[in-house]
Amino acid sequence: QVQLVESGGGLVQAGGSLRLSCAASGRTFSSYTMGWFRQAPGKEREFVGVISWSGSNTYYTDSVKGRFTISRDNTKKMVYLQMNSLKPEDTAVYYCAASWEVRTTEGSYAYWGRGTQVTVSS
Repeated sequence: QVQLVESGGGLVQAGGSLRLSCAASGRTFSSYTMGWFRQAPGKEREFVGVISWSGSNTYYTDSVKGRFTISRDNTKKMVYLQMNSLKPEDTAVYYCAASWEVRTTEGSYAYWGRGTQVTVSS
């Protein structure tokens, strides 16, 4: 089992950057694929990106490609989401999640954090 806690959210101006962190507990963290999702007010939660257990493979939704980067440090049990060139439409609660497979769908993720709020002002 894995427990996940996100941090690093906040208020930033458009064009700015934030780095979100996801701290994991559990002995098998390095075996999990880690994903980031987000949910904007009044909208469904959506996939942002995913990183494989080794960190060698990443995949992003089109709207964040070239702006967001996921990385992980298995020795520290940490996953990161570096967000650059932020836009007001990136405003959402951001969640990290753990899965056994590289997937983009929520249902494939067994463990979730509680989320961290990111607000981008125009």
